Amino acid sequence: MTNSLENRSEILQDRFALKTASYLSLSATALPYDISERLRAARVRAVSARKIEVLQTAKSVVNNNGGTAALNWGRDERLSWWGRIGSVLPLVALVVGLLSINSIQNDNRAQEVAEVDSALLTDELPPAAFADPGFLQFLKSSTQVQ
Repeated sequence: MTNSLENRSEILQDRFALKTASYLSLSATALPYDISERLRAARVRAVSARKIEVLQTAKSVVNNNGGTAALNWGRDERLSWWGRIGSVLPLVALVVGLLSINSIQNDNRAQEVAEVDSALLTDELPPAAFADPGFLQFLKSSTQVQ
């Protein structure tokens, strides 16, 4: 692509403006003199009042020394101890949070398994009965009868 999308839209706008101006100029010859003079004066005012855009470039946001970006806080010296602690502290908090979430989830899983095991062991039926396909049919038929 030789033209960007912005350039294409500008080209299309310019073409539309030229076509419109040519149609207006052709029909302006049939107008009376006083109306054509008012139109000419209005065109001159519109062109003079047109806002001219000034292209501005953005300033550099990151001071890129040696291909790395660092938090300098406006200083050229290295980070102080407090700056280093402040940079590492969020990472430490993240690791501690992830480890605590993992520990809590493991405890919850172990508690759920213990509840299921205790329910199976305290039940009147032996655990092997639940693995028997005939027993499952018996349970389904007994729940339908009731």
